[in-house]
Amino acid sequence: MIIDILAGAVRGGTSIMYAGLGETISERGGVINLGTEGAMLLGALGGYAVTAETGNPWLGVLGGALAGALLSLVHAVLVVSRRANQFASGLTLYFLALGVTSLFGVSYVSRQINAFTPVPVPGLSEIPGLGPILFDHDPLVYVAYVAAPVIWWVLFRTRVGLLVRTAGERSEALEVNGYSVQAVRYCATVAGGALAGIGGAHISIAYANSWFENMIAGRGFIAVALVIFAMWNPIRIMAGAYLFGAALSLASVLQTSGIAVNQFALNAVPFVLTLVVLAILGRRTMLAAPDELLKVFDNSRTT
Repeated sequence: MIIDILAGAVRGGTSIMYAGLGETISERGGVINLGTEGAMLLGALGGYAVTAETGNPWLGVLGGALAGALLSLVHAVLVVSRRANQFASGLTLYFLALGVTSLFGVSYVSRQINAFTPVPVPGLSEIPGLGPILFDHDPLVYVAYVAAPVIWWVLFRTRVGLLVRTAGERSEALEVNGYSVQAVRYCATVAGGALAGIGGAHISIAYANSWFENMIAGRGFIAVALVIFAMWNPIRIMAGAYLFGAALSLASVLQTSGIAVNQFALNAVPFVLTLVVLAILGRRTMLAAPDELLKVFDNSRTT
């Protein structure tokens, strides 16, 4: 049972990891995107629809990324160019995505697709215990293994990452050196949305292998919370995503094992875990927050 839960944690946590990594990039650039849930929803439908029409799940991943990026581009226009409230904009775009996917997703509810399937890694998947947990998954899980350290490296070891972090820490320093703060934040927000869209596509074309209304079920909001108590660190995002993946997989593993547990209580476990972790960490995590995000919180309290 333990192996099943841990394997489910990796598989179920992958979509949260993609969304969390995307939100980390966005927030490192100084933009909070509560519309991550909506970007995942559009990514799930976009990925499923493109896969259904083309038969190629990799094109579906691209479709999901584009859908998530498009919604986040709207968010960037509102909050970067028009100075709209970041929290209100994100939540509004989530409800927009919920309505759009409910409207246009109807025809795909019973549609069959050529979904991703588990691809065991030769040799590694046969390692007792560790093999089934880490090396018997769909290709997007393996890509996620690489994505987290690569994004960490880009953010903390490259000039591009320096520009993004400066936009979130000392935006005036970018302007003094001739860079456009708006351009950097646009790029960070759109890149974050694209990753959230990939996370949504992973759910529809690799995890659930189906499309149904509101299938993200709060994972995008969990990803936003994950960024906070991971202290805006992509490596910690990876670990935290698997923790929440374990909470998500617990229900199916218990049901498969014939253990009778209230389904509604099990569905609440990931969200209760989110609240507990946030309560334990309290304000300590905010010490690591980019300075520009603190300004967003302060402005929201005064408006």
